[in-house]
Amino acid sequence: MPKKTLPYINREIAWLSFNERVLQEAADITTPLIERIKFLGIYSNNRDEFYRVRVATVKRMTKLGRRAIPLIGDEPTALLNTILKRVIEQQKKFEVIYQNILKELEKNNIHIIDEGHLDAEQQVYVKNYFQTEIVSNLFPIMIDQSTAFPYLKDKSSYLYVRLVSVNQAKQKNKFAVIEVPTSSSSRFVVLPTKRNKQYIILLDDVIRFCLDEIFEVFGYKAMEAYNIKLTRDAELDLDNDLSQSLLEKVSEGLKHRKKGNPVRLVYDGELPKDMLSFMMKKLNFTKKDAPIPGGRYHNFKDFIKFPNLGRKDLLYKHERPLNHKYLYDPKQSIIDIIKKRDLLLYYPYHSFDKIIALLREASMEPTVESIKITLYRVADSSKIANALINAIKNGKQVTVVVELQARFDEENNIYWANKLNDEGATVIYGVPRLKVHSKLFLITMRDKGKETSIAHIGTGNFNENTAKIYTDASLLTSDKRITDEANQVFTFFQDNFRVGNFKNIAVSPFNMRSSLLGLISREIANAKEGKDAYMIIKVNNLVDKELVNKLYDASAAGVKIKLIIRGSCSIACGIKGVSENIEGVCIVDKYLEHSRIFVFGNNGNERMFISSADWMSRNLDQRCEVAVPIYDKEIQLQLKTILDIQLKSNFKTRILDATLSNTYKKRAIREKQIRAQDAIYEYLLNDKQTYLKQITTK
Repeated sequence: MPKKTLPYINREIAWLSFNERVLQEAADITTPLIERIKFLGIYSNNRDEFYRVRVATVKRMTKLGRRAIPLIGDEPTALLNTILKRVIEQQKKFEVIYQNILKELEKNNIHIIDEGHLDAEQQVYVKNYFQTEIVSNLFPIMIDQSTAFPYLKDKSSYLYVRLVSVNQAKQKNKFAVIEVPTSSSSRFVVLPTKRNKQYIILLDDVIRFCLDEIFEVFGYKAMEAYNIKLTRDAELDLDNDLSQSLLEKVSEGLKHRKKGNPVRLVYDGELPKDMLSFMMKKLNFTKKDAPIPGGRYHNFKDFIKFPNLGRKDLLYKHERPLNHKYLYDPKQSIIDIIKKRDLLLYYPYHSFDKIIALLREASMEPTVESIKITLYRVADSSKIANALINAIKNGKQVTVVVELQARFDEENNIYWANKLNDEGATVIYGVPRLKVHSKLFLITMRDKGKETSIAHIGTGNFNENTAKIYTDASLLTSDKRITDEANQVFTFFQDNFRVGNFKNIAVSPFNMRSSLLGLISREIANAKEGKDAYMIIKVNNLVDKELVNKLYDASAAGVKIKLIIRGSCSIACGIKGVSENIEGVCIVDKYLEHSRIFVFGNNGNERMFISSADWMSRNLDQRCEVAVPIYDKEIQLQLKTILDIQLKSNFKTRILDATLSNTYKKRAIREKQIRAQDAIYEYLLNDKQTYLKQITTK
């Protein structure tokens, strides 16, 4: 009897469903108004990266035809058509949401106006602003039938202008292209307040209003201008030249990325057909390239930086990050505390400053001999990197594994790699054919001849900026079972032929896949024996086909599975006879859910892990990732409570199902509203207050 084909939601389609959840936040009237605008920016930025990476990959796969199906799950041309259809559908929703937000802004005395709605006083202000702040940053390129269309940069927005000759007898009409200079100027120009009303004009419209000042000197008048944008393939092309170091290859690849193949052309839907045809012909685009009509403005990613205008009532309230309950005294040695007990920091509810403080303490502590750390994405002005430099100056041996291929952070990472190398750190530029995505550091001390270590294993990057808006977990421990194996990971980074013997932590690409499959198999065996069997899986993405099928097997055996997935989920939850024991939810709210937590029932003796790895083939087979077991019972309870809050959440929570409907979880009559991100903060705050009360009354 042939084996039943199990449902698998294509990764790209699942991702589009995730981005629609972001769009839902922009539409949700319970989201503060300016935050709704920012969600439009997040949605737009996400979609840009999706095209630059995933759609670009699918386009490359069209050369393989049906042979590409095992790689991307569907025939590539058909998949591209499905993607395009869904993107256009979402773009229509986007435009409706944006127009609704504009109306809501007006009700709050905030007006976004274009060049056609400026009064006389505002016109003077805009012209002065254009002359003093903008015109020197504009470099228009004029084109006609005999000239090539100018090179369009990735991630940039342009105005495509029709020019009419003032003297038709002397010269022909032309077109022009002007890059909107958002790298040197704000996209938003705040105009003077009038009668308690605030006015904003976009930079695009400032330029539109003043176009004649640019072209009249050349004998042309600007008749109309439309926004266009080109998205390019962001894949780094790293050749196999053995004479080049990885640093040289990545640096060279970044230069080529700027000229990557076009994957999407977006234009103002009002663009006249003759202008569109002229541009398509000049760019050698065909109908197959499917340019996408949009609204008046592109590069909505700039809306992430929409001005706050002093309106706190239109923004999220972010609570002050908590110090961990065991780190309440700034005079305490964090190293001494970790030697006594494991600590779990959960951001952004806990302050990331304690990680920086720990590294700063280690940089000056006389007994510390060495610090080893992995860096994947760091802040531009990284306090982490500066703490490492301070350690070097204090005579510590510092080893830094810098992942040069962290997509879109390559240039920043190259900068810090060079800086740390110049300061005297031992810098390891990643591992050949593997991305180092693990979040590790190891502090090694020697006191009276005895060596001890402290390890950090976490789910998020060592980045003080993202730690304010991403939910992530950090385990700090001196447990030798973990520190010894963390040291083996660093040994592998230094010598790729020395693979560790990992019995406690799980490390990809070596034993993480087999460990996860083994843990799921144990739950299946327990279920078949009539024992209590369950799993809770919280990750950003769950798309690995082998693990998806294994979870279907577990569901069929009676294992109760609860999923908390932020991004792509290829499991079709809740299908009778296939996945009726699998329930999935997604939380999209003011913080970006980023932590990865795995819980396995294990017949009453729960096994719990936090990890840097999503359940994706790339994380399990092509990256170095680490999952660490949580041995401390108090931390297990803490994590289990956090997961329980998220599973009970009935606000900003969507149901994951086979139809990708993104239906909000409904609240029963008289049921208390539970907003997970607020409830987790309250839980950690109360836990801290209870502990401090206990120690002060002893």
